[in-house]
Amino acid sequence: MKKNIYESGLIDSRMKSYLQKIATGPKMSKDLTEIEAEDALSLILKEEVSKVRSAIFLIAARMKLETLDENIGYWRALDKTTIRRQIELDQLLQIADPFDGFNRVPYFGFYTIPVIAAIGLATYGHSAPSLPPKFGITFEDILNQHYGVAPQGNHRQRVELIKNFKFGYINMQEAHPLLEKLRPLRIEIVKRTMLSTMEKILMPLQAKAGGNYLATSYFHRGYENSMIEVAKQSKFDLTMVGNGAEGTTLYGVHKPAKIFIEPGNEKTNEVACQLNTMFSEKISAEIEAAYQALKLEEYDLPKFAGWGESALRNGTGPAAPLIACQAGTLFHLCGFGLSFQEGYDAARKALHEGLCYEKLMEYIDHLF
Repeated sequence: MKKNIYESGLIDSRMKSYLQKIATGPKMSKDLTEIEAEDALSLILKEEVSKVRSAIFLIAARMKLETLDENIGYWRALDKTTIRRQIELDQLLQIADPFDGFNRVPYFGFYTIPVIAAIGLATYGHSAPSLPPKFGITFEDILNQHYGVAPQGNHRQRVELIKNFKFGYINMQEAHPLLEKLRPLRIEIVKRTMLSTMEKILMPLQAKAGGNYLATSYFHRGYENSMIEVAKQSKFDLTMVGNGAEGTTLYGVHKPAKIFIEPGNEKTNEVACQLNTMFSEKISAEIEAAYQALKLEEYDLPKFAGWGESALRNGTGPAAPLIACQAGTLFHLCGFGLSFQEGYDAARKALHEGLCYEKLMEYIDHLF
């Protein structure tokens, strides 16, 4: 239904006032309240303001640097417009890596997901076809471009398969279509906006109460504070936020990392992830050697997928130690393993058995 002139005028004046606050230069810009931030992004998501004003707002909000209240408001606007589905699982881990993907050292989070499920924790990846600024490889890119799975039209089926297989992948295109519609604008903007931070803390799938886990990451120092505060407002029962390799949830491999763990509304815990304190000397050396070797490799999507599949098929190749590292680390941080080493050993065993490869191929076959 079209808005009348009076309603349109109210919208116009509201967005104008928000832009006057945040887009007046580094010294004169003012902060928005949480309510104003939520309203502004809601207007943008619902396309109730022009694309020009939407772009200006998104750029100005980032250049001003978002406050904690603003980020909570932005997240609320995104959370309220997320299509959330209930799923009959007792526990469910969502891995939300940057939606602009990776483009440097190969990152095997896509192949880690069925391994975490195999060792006892249902897991899915939340991503989208790659976005700016990196336009790297995402979970969805691997699924669409390498395995030929349709990007849209199978959302209900994907949810059902996660329930049945205990792992899978969800696409922002169908979990949050209003956010996806901003893709052309984000491409024109080129740089990151606050959307890049807040979209990783959305919940398209909700398991039973007490069993919702999120593993995500930050790249620029300082954003972990807002992410943790937003996690307290969310329906996640436990949220892990850390600075992993290329901003992913592969924690502690490229450098020592501090992981912030938010268990609901309780005090945030901090866990240090450093290879030589997480694993045995032999295992930490093996993980480090695999990562350093892959840094020197040139690769395309088929070659990358070959490494991932080799690891799942029989635990061989350079991807295997990194997959086991990530699986074991996230499993332990969620409270399901007595130690990082125990998680790693369980993941390695699952890789050598080869069932993860069979399950992944069966999962993909069900999507055709």
